[in-house]
Amino acid sequence: MTIRGSTLGAACAAVLVLAGCATTSEDDPVQTKLAELDARVTRIERVVSNNSLLELSNEMEALRADVRAMHNEVDELNHALDTSRKQQRDLYADLDQRLKALESRSGVAGPGAAPGGLPGASAGPTAGAGASPAQSAGSDGASYQTAFALLKDSQYDQAIAAFQQFLITYPDSSLADNAQYWLGEAYYVNKSFTEALAAFQRVAAKYPQSRKVPDALLKVGFCDYELKQWQSAKDVLSQVVSTYPDTPAGHLAQQRLDKMALEKH
Repeated sequence: MTIRGSTLGAACAAVLVLAGCATTSEDDPVQTKLAELDARVTRIERVVSNNSLLELSNEMEALRADVRAMHNEVDELNHALDTSRKQQRDLYADLDQRLKALESRSGVAGPGAAPGGLPGASAGPTAGAGASPAQSAGSDGASYQTAFALLKDSQYDQAIAAFQQFLITYPDSSLADNAQYWLGEAYYVNKSFTEALAAFQRVAAKYPQSRKVPDALLKVGFCDYELKQWQSAKDVLSQVVSTYPDTPAGHLAQQRLDKMALEKH
């Protein structure tokens, strides 16, 4: 009995030892498979994450490109605006200089000169004080000065009528070319560009020797521009640049051509 018990105990011990060895020496296939799957998921997540970052980077670069393009457009618009403002200042300064030049056209006022320097007008302080109606209303100088004063006072409709009447009454006056030019200016500032165009063209056609021709042709180009007659505007302005280089009219014509190029006209 004692021998059998000992033998059974030894057998059980051997079985337990073998079972323990089997458990520690071999991996569970299920656990191994789970570990492999977990590793694959981790790799896939890493790849997906990298792709998302790449797409985000591409989108950011596209946005940066759009912003750069917008900055360029803003710079171009600012340049065009600055150019336009400078042209307006130049035009107003040029107009003011011409007005002052006309006021002092005849130089020192003599017995037959008006206070503003225009010949033929009354030398008295007003038309009704010390001057006869014939002197104040009948001379071309007084009539011209009246029309010009209306223009200076921004009464453009009245100035237009006065210059038109002057040209009808004094077609052979030495001031006729100036009157025709300022008639065009009155139309232009009144934004009557079709009428202004015809008035400026008449200066060049009827008074080809007038010193007003360069300015009149410049304004022909400006009127064509305002009327969106782009090719005509470019042709006339180019003519002014080539015919009257190094003059205010030539410089202004070139500025307007540059503006048209920027605007892609």
